[in-house]
Formats: sequence, C-alpha cells, structure tokens
Amino acid sequence: MIVHKLHVNIFYCTYHSSNITTNTIYEFMTQIINENENKYIHPEVLVDTQWVEEHLDGKNVRIAEVDYDAKANYDLGHVPGSVLIAWKEDINDPLTRNILTLHEYLQLLQRIGVNNDTPLVLYGDFNNWFAAFAFWVFKYYRYKDVRLLNGGRKKWLQEDRPITKDIPQYPPGNYRVLADESSYEPDNSIRVFLDETKNALVSRRKFQIGLVDVRSPKEFTGEILAPPEYPTEHAQRGGHIPSAINIPWAQVVNDSDGTFKSIEQLKQLYESNGITKDKEIITYCRIGERSSHTWFVLKYLLGYPDVKNYDGSWTEWGNMIANPIEK
Repeated sequence: MIVHKLHVNIFYCTYHSSNITTNTIYEFMTQIINENENKYIHPEVLVDTQWVEEHLDGKNVRIAEVDYDAKANYDLGHVPGSVLIAWKEDINDPLTRNILTLHEYLQLLQRIGVNNDTPLVLYGDFNNWFAAFAFWVFKYYRYKDVRLLNGGRKKWLQEDRPITKDIPQYPPGNYRVLADESSYEPDNSIRVFLDETKNALVSRRKFQIGLVDVRSPKEFTGEILAPPEYPTEHAQRGGHIPSAINIPWAQVVNDSDGTFKSIEQLKQLYESNGITKDKEIITYCRIGERSSHTWFVLKYLLGYPDVKNYDGSWTEWGNMIANPIEK
C-alpha cells in the first residue's frame, strides 16, 4: 500500500520533535493505510452532496439531472442551476432502438452549455439508474470528465438541500470532438451487441466471461416480465440469458440514502459470485439502464479492466426468435 509522502514527512518531523511513542506511530500509519484501502479505485468519478452545493454557481461545472419522467422529478424541484437531460428524448435516438447518434450527442452538450473542459456532474431518480446510463453513453463518446452525484436525487432531498423550479439559461457550449465526425470512433471497449454476446457464449471464450444479470430475482427467473415501475415495458418471454449470474443492481447501494456501498462490500459481493477481474464482464438488464449502473460500479469503483454493457439487454434478447433462454 502506498502511503502519501506528505503524511510521512509531516509525521517524521513531528516524531523527532516530540515524545511520540512507537504505538502512536503504528496507529497513525494504520489509519492512513485503512483510509487508502477504503477508497474506490477511481474516486474522481464520484462527488458528494456537499461538493455539489459548493459548486451551484455553474461557473466551472455543469450539473445535470437525468430523468425518465421529468414531470415527476425535475419539474417539481431540482438542484439549483442544474439542467434537465430527459433520458428518453435526449439519450436515445428517436427513430432507432439505439442511443443517440454522435451528432445528437454534440448538439445535446452544446445545448446545455458544455465545453470540452467542463466537468459534468450527473444525478437522477431511481438511485441514479438513468444518470448512470447517461454516464455510460458519454464515456462511450469519450467525454473526459463526467461524474455521478453519490446518492443522486434521493440523498439530496433527504438532506433537505436547496431545490428550485427555476430553469437555468446558459450560453451555448462549444463542445467538439477532436476529429471529423464521419471518422470518429466511439469507445467500443465498453459496449457489446447481441451477436457478440451470443457468439461469445458458444465459443471457447465462454469460460472467460462473467455474464451479470442485474435485474430482480423474479425477472431473472421469468416470474415477472418487467419491474413493477414499468409493467408495460417487457419482452415476450421471461427468464435470463444462459450462464448469467443474478446480482441485482440494488445490492450495491445503501438502502438508507442510495449511496454506493464500501469497496470491501462491493468486492465481496462480486468475487463471491465468481465475477472477478481476470474475466471479461458483460452486464445486462431490461433496457440497459440498470446494467450501466452495475457497469459503473465494476469499472470505476472496483477497477475491473474489461467491463461491457449490453444495452440491448432483455427486451432485445427475450424478443428474438430462437434465442436461447433459461429460467
């Protein structure tokens, strides 16, 4: 474990100018080591509610609420200065069953006043389901500095922090990709499609793949076809993709405030189910939003090197003729 040099130097000077005991040294160094061990692998992708409240002026950061239903959330009150990103209208292509195109992505960022050097903080309802999906999409298009508000809308409201119904107005941003749009390549290392998933499960690679179904246990077994929140959005068949392991997304957050559990708890959850760093991990759910939440945990909080989100998920897999399923 690496101990910060500043800590060592400060303690060295203090030790030689006082009567500090060996036990005190041991306790001090142990505290530093424990603090480092309890940190996520990429803590820079998370901000807390206090940090957001200190950056409400919108000068050097853009805060965005990502909602499935803005009328039930953003319109009733939101973080002051935050813009709305509507999941269905802004993050998905209106004609194809796909995420927004590169051109639409650029238009969105420019519309909400984002430049290439603007830190973008996302939060939303349902413990950041749709904010995590937007995070994944922005990383797919290689946005450099995007973060999640730990605990999302739930924690912000619980702490009785300020909200407003005022809609902020920002000058258009000048965000650009550093290449010609026609030749721009997104980050395909974090996304997987139907055929790739299907082929992987019948090849020698299947023993090197960890397939994580993040839906509820009843969805996994086929007892229900969709979560209670969205009863009409489901596939024709219930069940799960063969060889998938069910680790519901909700197991990674604290029930009390929606924040992520500790790194040790997360490690225990996935490693005890055979989802380890040496494997290629594929996450899926119903439409890709909950699986992007788990993708975020595995890739950024735990530092797994090869994690892909299958955003077609069960609504694609379960509706395809002759696709194999298990219950």
